[in-house]
Amino acid sequence: MATVIDLSGQVALVTGGVRGVGAGITRALLAAGAHVVVCARHPGPVEDAEFIAADLRDTDAALGLVDTIAERHGRLDLLVNNAGGAPPADAATVSPRFHAGVVGLNLLAPLTLSQAANAVMQQQADGGSIVMVSSSSSARPSPGTAAYGAAKAGLNSLAQSLAVEWAPRVRVNAVLAGPVRTELSHLHYGDDDGIEAVGQTIPLGRLAEPEDIGGACVFLASGLARYVSGALIAVHGGGERPAFLAASNAEGKPT
Repeated sequence: MATVIDLSGQVALVTGGVRGVGAGITRALLAAGAHVVVCARHPGPVEDAEFIAADLRDTDAALGLVDTIAERHGRLDLLVNNAGGAPPADAATVSPRFHAGVVGLNLLAPLTLSQAANAVMQQQADGGSIVMVSSSSSARPSPGTAAYGAAKAGLNSLAQSLAVEWAPRVRVNAVLAGPVRTELSHLHYGDDDGIEAVGQTIPLGRLAEPEDIGGACVFLASGLARYVSGALIAVHGGGERPAFLAASNAEGKPT
């Protein structure tokens, strides 16, 4: 018999939950029965989720967001720190202000929001769960997005540290997402042929879909993950085929 995860009665907040990976996470949580609040600077096409406009780079806005949810719903069971990203940039020439903005959005904003969420969750009998949406860029070189990769590496460390500090009532984990097919994939990989070619470098033969990341978040929010905290869960289709294998001319090399 299939295991069905039921998050009915839970209140979840997904930052950047209206498009791309965030929309996939939102849809997965909604399908599991959670009441989902999404935040972004502008609304998106996701239906059945409660939208609150917020710019998480503004500390007061981030703190006010959690206060609003607690006042409206009386609880907050899950926070998914998904909002983030960065456009490609040359680390040698881009401005320090650009780097500060990337680190602020991808590392400091999740920390601020997690602090506020933890304050609510610690008062709940069944605590809560926080999920950091990180990236495979956190565990390998990230040329062209150096500050982003560094910030995501910091996010991994943050998840593990908070898991220790805020236990046993609040669980904190990170999902390390590999390349995901979204409406912005062309900015990184080019046309459909380029996206397909990138997918073929992944052992499972394709880019992730946003709902693939959402499924991991649903699991981490559920009772099935009640003993999972401080984990860095890679959702990357098996990772990346090592470049030296393609360059090797040894007989019997993998194909």
